[in-house]
Amino acid sequence: MVGSDDQAHGPVSRGGVGPRPLFAAGAVLLGAFLANFDSRLTTVGLPDLRGAFSLGFDEGAWLSTASIGSQIFIAPAVAWLATVFGLRRVLGIPSLVYAVISFILPFVHYYPALIGLGIVHGMLLGSFVPATLMIIFRNLPISWWLPAISIYAIRVGFAFDTSTSFVGFAVEHLGWQWIYWHAVLIAPLMGLMVYLGTPAEPVNRALLRDADWGGMLLLGTSVSMIYAGLDQGNRLDWLGSGTVLALLVGGGALFILFVINEMTVRQPWAHVNVLFSRNVGLSLVGILLYTLTGLSNSSLVPNFLGTVGLLRPEQSGVLLSVYGALPMVVLVPLSIVLLRHVDARLMVVLGFSAFAAANLWGTELSHDWAREDFIGIVTLLSIAQALTLLPLIITLLSNSDPTRATAFAAYIQITRLGGAEIGIALMGTWLRVREQIHSNYLGQHVENGSIDLTYALKQLTDIFAAHGGSAAPGRAVATLAALVAREANVLAYIDGFWLCFYFALAALVLVALITRAPPGPFTPAPFDWGRPFRSLRPARGDRI
Repeated sequence: MVGSDDQAHGPVSRGGVGPRPLFAAGAVLLGAFLANFDSRLTTVGLPDLRGAFSLGFDEGAWLSTASIGSQIFIAPAVAWLATVFGLRRVLGIPSLVYAVISFILPFVHYYPALIGLGIVHGMLLGSFVPATLMIIFRNLPISWWLPAISIYAIRVGFAFDTSTSFVGFAVEHLGWQWIYWHAVLIAPLMGLMVYLGTPAEPVNRALLRDADWGGMLLLGTSVSMIYAGLDQGNRLDWLGSGTVLALLVGGGALFILFVINEMTVRQPWAHVNVLFSRNVGLSLVGILLYTLTGLSNSSLVPNFLGTVGLLRPEQSGVLLSVYGALPMVVLVPLSIVLLRHVDARLMVVLGFSAFAAANLWGTELSHDWAREDFIGIVTLLSIAQALTLLPLIITLLSNSDPTRATAFAAYIQITRLGGAEIGIALMGTWLRVREQIHSNYLGQHVENGSIDLTYALKQLTDIFAAHGGSAAPGRAVATLAALVAREANVLAYIDGFWLCFYFALAALVLVALITRAPPGPFTPAPFDWGRPFRSLRPARGDRI
């Protein structure tokens, strides 16, 4: 039963160990991977999807926003839905529906229907990660929590590093439809593992009867509107667009109403009191800074190789898969071992230090950098990701009440999904603005009639004239303009690496403010350095 004090802070989340924990862990693996992988595919594969669906640039932009925005809308409420209806109902049947929609989508070319199915597709996808997180705490033995959470943590960087290769491979060899169709195979398998690994649970009619539907709608709508405004802001000139202004102001107003609702309603769904802990608040900010610092891996490196290096996704994806994803997979077991014996805060410091070093290295780039020049940076970023997010999540959980997972998960999802997508949108704006500034500065040194400009144009004109054609002067001017644009882009990406470097420094300062967590299931055990040698000692009474 839920007492009055419990009701004041949100519903209590309790569960039992599933009948087959191995299948439950498999559901966590597939659900976490599918959610982040498919979200990333929508972004990376958008140019190919625009061409396949015959969409204009604006229509393609709204397709992406609708898909990801619907994920952000549903994600905070999924933990409560799993508590009330059970994980089988929240993950099982929706996984089959998701597979059906994934199969249908490539055949839809009527734009309103495409947007509508994209929204439903995104809402189903947005339920996978929060629900699989609930599997960990409700249906897995405590001894399995750390390995399972490591799967949850690695999914972000792994999806970023492998999705680029998959999009390129699918478009070149399988067909663009497989950007959606791979889910037809994976989603039902996840649903099967959920049914085999989690117990059947009755509907919690007490919680359903007193549901805080208003709070759930207010939070989901507000955060998704804010995301849509930020995502479209770069394209629609921010506050110069009435659409962007309405989305941002409306989303902010709805969020304020959500906070008021949670403070006044009799049985709040996600009361803000769950965040009234120094370490919890700092850990959430730390996860946000991890997301922003990691933009160097998810945004800067692949976009630089595409914009300046002129590489296709499958070409740059090889770098991210081999030197980004593989080291991360190898290092996760090491992270688990270290967390059992080392304070998580120390690992977070090491991780953010690696982020800072990689981003500082990235500030040295030039237009001559090719794919191989990023091997060191990508490898260092992979190490940083393996050492940072998992310890941050453990720090967060070590300072929270596991029975409050329903309310707590709502804010985790906002930080996880909202922070990542909003960060990508803001980084896109940062690069665009910095490119314009550097282009202006460089253009001031390209003076018409100057000796240097005249000499450069003459050289280019002679090169083009040697290959014939009367358009040599025009091609020379166009080439010089392209060179200026290239250097402006290089300088903008350097500024992007500097920005991520400062995010890493801010994160290091924040970690210094986090205090030791209270004793609990994640408390590290002191390492017995003498254990390997103790077996070499002779037993009592033995003679040497």
